[in-house]
Amino acid sequence: MSTVQGKGVVVTGAGGGIGAALARRFAAEGARVVVNDLDPAKAKAAAEAIGAIPLPGDASGIVDEAREALGGTIDIYCANAGLGSGGDAFADEDVWASAWDVNVMAHVRAARALLPEWLERGEGRFVSTVSAAGLLTMIGAAPYSVTKHGALAFAEWLALTYRHRGLKVHAICPQGVRTDMLTAAGSAGDLVLAPTAIEPDAVADALFAAIADDRFLVLPHPEVAEYYQARAADPDRWIGNMNHLQKKWEGAGK
Repeated sequence: MSTVQGKGVVVTGAGGGIGAALARRFAAEGARVVVNDLDPAKAKAAAEAIGAIPLPGDASGIVDEAREALGGTIDIYCANAGLGSGGDAFADEDVWASAWDVNVMAHVRAARALLPEWLERGEGRFVSTVSAAGLLTMIGAAPYSVTKHGALAFAEWLALTYRHRGLKVHAICPQGVRTDMLTAAGSAGDLVLAPTAIEPDAVADALFAAIADDRFLVLPHPEVAEYYQARAADPDRWIGNMNHLQKKWEGAGK
């Protein structure tokens, strides 16, 4: 894809799962890729597999180092690192704080560091890995659902504020993807996500289709669009249906 060939790309949380698939696809399309992961061994292994540059560390503060590693310019930034925090509204404060920091504020900090250069040259691409939970909400995962709504809202705000100044924004909202995060979702994930789970490479395919079409919303599971429309058309019915799932989950012993 000529859109990304030769471009400097950063993918956070790319030691495995969706991030590794995104990094792999960008590298295959001729981009120069920085692979970030909190786990140094995973970052190194994933980078070596595709001829990319490993950059371990917290995703919140890697922009300057990644820019230097790419020779001075980041063209595409994939804010993919995420925390799949389960629990209800009574989850501990530190669980809520961690989910907010990783799922929302890491995106804000990256955009803050990237935007001045991008706006000056009139070009840049910000990819936010959100989740269908950011559009719809997920049972059994209040911190995750709420912060993913925040991530989507921030991506949307970036798009509507800076589109006319050359910023391209994509929000990826898959349902179940066969990654460690799906496994960690436990019985709620087994009930809601596992039956239609896809491979991480399918998420990368969906992103590249959205890049080609210049689309903001990336839906690797097309049915999510129907769910989103149903939620908007009749919120009470939607909540009732989701509550039915909640009761089913509770009846199965969670």
